[in-house]
Amino acid sequence: MPNQPVLSRRDEYSEATRQALLAAAREIFIEQGYQATGIEAISRAARVTRGAFYHHFADKKALLEALVIDIQVSATATIVARARSKAAPWDRLRIGAAAFLEVCVEPAYRRLVIQEAPAVLGAPRCRAIAEAHAVGLFIGALRELQKIGQFDCDNVDLAGRMIAAMICEAALLLADANHPAQLKRQINTVIERILECFRRAK
Repeated sequence: MPNQPVLSRRDEYSEATRQALLAAAREIFIEQGYQATGIEAISRAARVTRGAFYHHFADKKALLEALVIDIQVSATATIVARARSKAAPWDRLRIGAAAFLEVCVEPAYRRLVIQEAPAVLGAPRCRAIAEAHAVGLFIGALRELQKIGQFDCDNVDLAGRMIAAMICEAALLLADANHPAQLKRQINTVIERILECFRRAK
């Protein structure tokens, strides 16, 4: 394996500062919301100066975008890890879809990625980020199934985007449910039945 680059102490400190800002923003945004949170509050929570904030991020919007990307990277890793527990492609899709629902229900993903980010970053930018990570992973799985003749749909990308959007919407319902465990089972049943509609019989 090639040697990993060694960070200088200055680079290590800089990265630690950036991570502290992301962690502070994540916590405050979830609790108070993006609009109600100021840069001063984030800097204070991260124990850094405003100057340090602006060294890493042009503004609060840039911080939210970086945070959304960070959350998407983590979500994708979670989905991949769970999907790999199955050998058959269709089983990996089912497990991956269920894992995506679990990810969407997490407070950071639900509040920041689904609710806050579209209004701040714009729907096109949020879509691009999602399709570079978790949603793109889902679409990719459908493309692979289509290649091996197991997914019957002319526009796989459209199907993937629509099903992913449905899962995100279901996550919002689940967050406010009186009986979340029951609703989650019902949501997963709906997801599986929709996927089965596209499954091509062998």
